[in-house]
Amino acid sequence: MTPKVHLQRDGDIAVLVIDNPPINAGSAEVRRGLLAAIECFKTDASLQAAVLIGAGNTFIAGSDLREFGQPLDEPQLPGVIAAIENCGKPVAAALHGAALGGGFELALGCDARVASPGTVVGLPEVTLGIIPGAGGTQRLPRLIGVPRAIQMVYSGERVSSAQALALGLIDQETVGDLRAAAVAYARGLNGIKSRLRDQPVPAHDEAAVTAAAVAARKAGKQRPAVLAAIEAVSSAAHLPIDQGLAEERAVFQQLRVSREAHALRHQFFAERDAAKQPALAGVAPRPVQRVLVIGAGTMGSGIAIAALDAGFDVTLLEQDEVALQRGVSRIREHYTGRVQAEKMKAAVAAEREAHLSASTDWAVMAKADLVIEAVFEELSVKQEVFRKIDLHARPGAVLATNTSYLDLDAIAQVTSRPQDVIGLHFFSPAHVMRLLEVVRGAATAPEALASGLAVAKRLRKLPVVTANAFGFIGNRIYSAYRRQCEFMLEEGAYPQQVDAALESFGFAMGPFAVADMSGLDIAWRMRQAQAGGRDPSARYVHIPDQLCEAGRLGRKTGAGYYLYETGGKGRQTDPVVDRIIDAASAAKGLGRRELGAQEIWRRAMLAMVNEAARLLGEGVAQRASDVDVVLVNGYGFPRWEGGPVFWARERGREALQQDMDWLAELSGPGFVRGDVRHLWDEENR
Repeated sequence: MTPKVHLQRDGDIAVLVIDNPPINAGSAEVRRGLLAAIECFKTDASLQAAVLIGAGNTFIAGSDLREFGQPLDEPQLPGVIAAIENCGKPVAAALHGAALGGGFELALGCDARVASPGTVVGLPEVTLGIIPGAGGTQRLPRLIGVPRAIQMVYSGERVSSAQALALGLIDQETVGDLRAAAVAYARGLNGIKSRLRDQPVPAHDEAAVTAAAVAARKAGKQRPAVLAAIEAVSSAAHLPIDQGLAEERAVFQQLRVSREAHALRHQFFAERDAAKQPALAGVAPRPVQRVLVIGAGTMGSGIAIAALDAGFDVTLLEQDEVALQRGVSRIREHYTGRVQAEKMKAAVAAEREAHLSASTDWAVMAKADLVIEAVFEELSVKQEVFRKIDLHARPGAVLATNTSYLDLDAIAQVTSRPQDVIGLHFFSPAHVMRLLEVVRGAATAPEALASGLAVAKRLRKLPVVTANAFGFIGNRIYSAYRRQCEFMLEEGAYPQQVDAALESFGFAMGPFAVADMSGLDIAWRMRQAQAGGRDPSARYVHIPDQLCEAGRLGRKTGAGYYLYETGGKGRQTDPVVDRIIDAASAAKGLGRRELGAQEIWRRAMLAMVNEAARLLGEGVAQRASDVDVVLVNGYGFPRWEGGPVFWARERGREALQQDMDWLAELSGPGFVRGDVRHLWDEENR
């Protein structure tokens, strides 16, 4: 066949082994090998059935995305599936690990599917700005109906083998030797094919289809791939299969070369690359099983839940019993809620809670492999905590602070072992948000950093390594973004106009709505921490400070940039804020003018891009794509725009330099310009 596909024999059964490590991606070479193997199987009268199986740890976990930005080599996947369907003999797919995207479409093109426990199947194409292009939208509805297929395809849902069996996506779940079980199943088909293309779509209630489509459009933010997926899946109910397949393929080909698909592929590769640390090659992480979290507030409790879910033994430490019990209750309520919502079995919840202990005695820290501090965001407070940690933690324990912007080295220096200190900046809620900034201090040992990354992987987080600098990657760029938005308040915009412009660009929330939600006092403390080093000639907007001084701290106080009803709901504009803004403009002698939505989002974007160039030049971020990973996964930047670096690269160097001239002029004194050439240090994919 080819080096990527081997045809082996098990009596009268052909076993086609796909061997393209590490994930058996469905590359052109794999497709060629499969087509050749199927032809050989078809013409060999001694073989009555075949099994498709992946070598190593998985079936086909997806297509080779590197092919998608260029003309696809022949044979293409629909041709391979057609060969399976038309070979005249049954073919069973033996699934383990993951069967995703083109891999699952290939399995749907087979006559039967057998899976090992723990296998996941799904069609994640929409999350990459495309739709399934090899029959997924036409064959899947024939198994599970149109409404459920819409839900599965638009969301990119990954379905476990147990759920897949219940839905009818697989025919058998087998414990033990998968290959032997699949061979036996294929032999039991007695030479009879059972093609999904020949089956009718199950009857359905049109109201259910409409409801599924409405929910998908809303949750999918009306993105082109979501709308196309709904249309393609729905068409399976009324189009002849060959017409449905042809129309699906045409839409797939159109979407895969779109700007949005390009941006989403960029983000996919950026996330994959973020965890790569060549400097740590050969560095063994320290063993970590016992985790101690200091601080039982919302963040500390969230970190504890994340650690419990990952199978760690967790101790929660607080300074007083009341705060400690409040944190323990918060954790237990979380698991009770998961069970009540039928998202977790009671036995699993009980097991996780059994691995939680709580104490006010610092001596319990001596057993911890990893200590995570999650106390109030003030340098002196954190330094005092780390002095105590230094006294109680065992030698060799990894000591982590959850600071979101403070100087890691200033914290590490109060200990006798700064080499053991790292930053683990979790994002709230810590047990939900995937992003984790792993901060490397000046003295951090490679083993400590490797340990932080190993813990992040076990927590199923998306780690991005950053050097120690104020705000690290995310908060530093977000501060520049918010500062530019504050400039625009002084010049003529109001909070609702800025928020509306950026939400129309694609941000989940505008900066002032975000500030109200998180609390204006958080950024206020950041500004106070920076006050001593601020350039006195730099432009500074006093509006947010004035709101804080007036007690307007956001939703939690019922007023910030907006007014809120009881409980922080029902956001509405407030004339009081407008008057504060008008007065601030007048105090600086600034004539207010109309700012259009395009100017607003363009300036906000350029501010982020400029700050990204600065921190890349300073070595805070290791690679330009890391910036995009952080902003997309932690700060509500629209994934389909790729990230600020992707956006900037699309502008081109010459146009971007002109944009920066414009931004510098508008931003006034103290604007520090970054060298945008750093954004091209690694070429866009």
